[in-house]
Amino acid sequence: MKKNILNFIKISLSIFLIAGSVNLVRAQDEGILHQHENIGDLGLTPPIPISIEGFSGEASSVLNFDLYVQGFKVVPADQAQYQITGSNDGSIVGRVMDKYARKEIVARSYSGADLRREAHAFADDVVLAVTSRKGIGQTKIAFKVEAANGDGEIYVSDFDGHNPMAVTTDGAIVAAPAWVPGSLALYYTSYKLYNPDIFYHDLTSGQRHVFAAYPGLNTSAAVSPDGTKVAMILSRNGDPNVWVGNADGTGLKQLTFTRADDSCPCWSPDGQWICFATKIKSRRLLAKVPAGGGAVQVIHTSGAPNPTEPDFSPDGKWIAFTSQGGEFDICVMPADGGAPVVLVPGQHPSWSPNSRTLVYNQAIGYRQVLSVLDVFTRQHKNAARVSGDDSEPAWAK
Repeated sequence: MKKNILNFIKISLSIFLIAGSVNLVRAQDEGILHQHENIGDLGLTPPIPISIEGFSGEASSVLNFDLYVQGFKVVPADQAQYQITGSNDGSIVGRVMDKYARKEIVARSYSGADLRREAHAFADDVVLAVTSRKGIGQTKIAFKVEAANGDGEIYVSDFDGHNPMAVTTDGAIVAAPAWVPGSLALYYTSYKLYNPDIFYHDLTSGQRHVFAAYPGLNTSAAVSPDGTKVAMILSRNGDPNVWVGNADGTGLKQLTFTRADDSCPCWSPDGQWICFATKIKSRRLLAKVPAGGGAVQVIHTSGAPNPTEPDFSPDGKWIAFTSQGGEFDICVMPADGGAPVVLVPGQHPSWSPNSRTLVYNQAIGYRQVLSVLDVFTRQHKNAARVSGDDSEPAWAK
């Protein structure tokens, strides 16, 4: 297991040997403004029209997937603003022409990695050149894979579900994987020791240890943006409440004191607030509490009943969450207040580093599968499956 994880990390950290020239000139510099890139609200926005020619097989599949879930749409070349051409004969060679600005904005070749990773790298360069956003093609997700008997394992994969690697092989109930920001390390809940305990797992070394094993429930670890603190749900004093402590296990402090089964804490990007799900007068609500302690504030989600599983976008503008009416739905609302928008059926949303793409799980038939959604165009695709039920994804940031 340790060898497999180390191999995964080595591949993830591969440095591409780049040949060719790079020209990442923004079309805005030529007076071409991407009106379709206006993401100031949650209104449905049209995708960016692109054409893709010269790629085949796996390279074509990767490019189409990566760009589609970041707000692009493939159209015939004569209808595209951005014309993507190239080849994948042994390695990736790619170019992007802005037809309106009459300028080549990417010209690059990629080597030193497998074809799939080279295609992800090219897709990231396309996103950066066209939108000035960093692409997500080379990012990772963690998730749980659950067998029919309820036992499961924690996995890590590329964001599209490919190249999955098992982090655990315990044959125990697991839940709630969470990344340490900027680090190849996870927290997760496991019944390995016959109680719901929180484990810390270093993916680079393969070493892990129990982080929280108090009497009762220990679950839903969430790491602060600077990596120094961990919020979690503990029932050590009776009811499940929000607690926070230092990453070294010291300084444990209880933040909420309800009898309402608090759950699913997440941090605001500035590290000042912890958002969570709770109940007030038997109503399921979202709330937030200062990370250092203080009064709990309700976050209103009018029109999206029974909210849970909140997640702040990395830019701090949005909160994604799950709403349960008749079914489970993925919703997004402004972080500073406003009406939620119901996007797609699903649960457990997690933001990507680009603050516009979500990974989540949804029921297809009798199975839970992971899906990736571009919030502002509503374009979504299913990720590659491992086996059993794939759920509770967490995007590395």
